[in-house]
Amino acid sequence: MALPKVHVFALGGTIAMTRTDGGEGVRPQLTAEALVSSVPQLADIARIEAASFRQLPSAHLNLDDVIALAEAIEHAVARGSQGVVVTQGTDTIEETAFALDLLLGLEAPVVVTGAMRNPELPGADGPANLAAAVRVAASGTARNLGAVVVMNDEIHAARFVKKAHTSSPAAFRSPLVGPIGWIAEDRVRIALRPHRHAPIAVPAEQPDVPVALLTASLGDDGRLLDALPSLGFRGCVLEGMGAGHVPAHMLPRLEQLAQRMPVVLASRTGSGETFRKTYGFPGSELDLLQKGLIAAGMLDGPKARVALALLLRAGTDKEGIAAFFDGLMA
Repeated sequence: MALPKVHVFALGGTIAMTRTDGGEGVRPQLTAEALVSSVPQLADIARIEAASFRQLPSAHLNLDDVIALAEAIEHAVARGSQGVVVTQGTDTIEETAFALDLLLGLEAPVVVTGAMRNPELPGADGPANLAAAVRVAASGTARNLGAVVVMNDEIHAARFVKKAHTSSPAAFRSPLVGPIGWIAEDRVRIALRPHRHAPIAVPAEQPDVPVALLTASLGDDGRLLDALPSLGFRGCVLEGMGAGHVPAHMLPRLEQLAQRMPVVLASRTGSGETFRKTYGFPGSELDLLQKGLIAAGMLDGPKARVALALLLRAGTDKEGIAAFFDGLMA
């Protein structure tokens, strides 16, 4: 029986970083072919087609890169790949994976992975993560899950996963639901299947729509909000305190800003839903929603920013944006 075909797109990141001669620190240098050849066991899992899509630290990636990657993934699947693996730096894996989840409506597995330890360190985790990711991408069990992140033999849904540690190989967690699956003895196990939504259709060559991400803090008066329109921002995600609260001094500025652009209210805690109808004091979630802000629901600030940027790029109006965030858990 022929092995399934898996396309590996390499974007750079720690998994591909080595030290240059005489240089300080590691930089992304390994190609997709080099990554694949460093794990000979992959030949027993799938027929690999490797492509170096970018060679960057993940902090240098942007939504244009991810939109182009989504198009390349669709072409790879149309040409016969049963699954796709994306390797990249871990700093922005959760945002890249979530953007792919929003952009793609494929049944084929789309798996994002990376490494916490570069190839020069003892116990480098890149080879094991790549092998696990290819195994998930080649598995019929993992079809129709949307984009997932595979790290440390765990499978995380893109909408829930986050990087929760700067250096641990077990840095990736899904605080609300935990992993949706795992790999054990080379077998892919799927315990939960998230509900999928229709992909966001971003028109080709549509220019970037800048979206700001701000965090409310003790005593914050919100003066940065005043500058957003003049700086060219067309949307804002505000990480409020707790379940979605801000200092009272921010309210006049927030209300004015919400009349000019969509303002999405997330929580700076990074886990749990923003509330809608519990607290009624000035600056509470009830007050903010009445002033025109949109609740992010379960999404944290970085993911809410990705979603809002893609929705605006697709030409979605404020009512459609609110409906998107309302329907995430439907």
